[in-house]
Parts: sequence; C-alpha cells; structure tokens
Amino acid sequence: MGKDIIYKILTSIRNVDENKTKIKIVKIASTNITNNIIRILLQEGFIKDVRINHISNKIKLLVLTLRYKMKNNKKTINFKKKSFTGLQIYSNYKKIPRVLGGIGILILSTSLGLMTDKEAKRKRIGGEVLCYIW
Repeated sequence: MGKDIIYKILTSIRNVDENKTKIKIVKIASTNITNNIIRILLQEGFIKDVRINHISNKIKLLVLTLRYKMKNNKKTINFKKKSFTGLQIYSNYKKIPRVLGGIGILILSTSLGLMTDKEAKRKRIGGEVLCYIW
C-alpha cells in the first residue's frame, strides 16, 4: 500500500496551514489512493472544494481548497502516523480506537478500501490503522 503517499498528502495540507498564506490551495497528483483520501477528507469537512486540472490525457491534478477555522493562530488540521513500513498496526472493528473522544477521524485500510473508523464500525470490518486526523 502507498502509505508514504498518504503522509505526503497530509503533510502538504499541513504545510499550507503553517505558511499562513491567504489562499489555501494544494495541488496533488491524482491516483486511486489520493482520490480515496481526498474523498474521506471532503466527507469529513477538512476540505472545502476539489477541482480536477487536466495537464495532459494521462496526467491529472487535484486542486484542493482547504477549509480552516482559525482560532488563536493554531493549526486546525493535525495528523499522526500509526502504521509504518516496518510496523503495521491492525485492529478489529470492536477495538478500533477513538480519536480525541470522537472529534477526530481514523483512516483504516480495509479489504473494502480506505474508510474512516465510523464506517468500519458500521460495516463491522477491521483493518490496518493508517493515521489519525483531527
């Protein structure tokens, strides 16, 4: 699985927040993994809008407009890696951890694809814990 791609996406989003630019736009190459991660972030409200830029017939870029609630100049999107290349952490659906008491989300890699902790509990399926986002 391309976990490094997931962390690259999340780091680029976090870095835009740290730069404190007025325009909160991130450009990311479009792949199946990035599309799934962006779909989850869009569903959960971390991203305001997604557009597709066609560079050529085969190359597409996703242009993300980020949503921020600025409070005391603190970052609003944080993440923490859980599974690494040499250490994968798995969880069944009964023992999926909660992020900040349910405020944040947890992204799992399951046999049905990438999904949040709430979806996995609802479908009664476990998987590899990729990261926490809050």
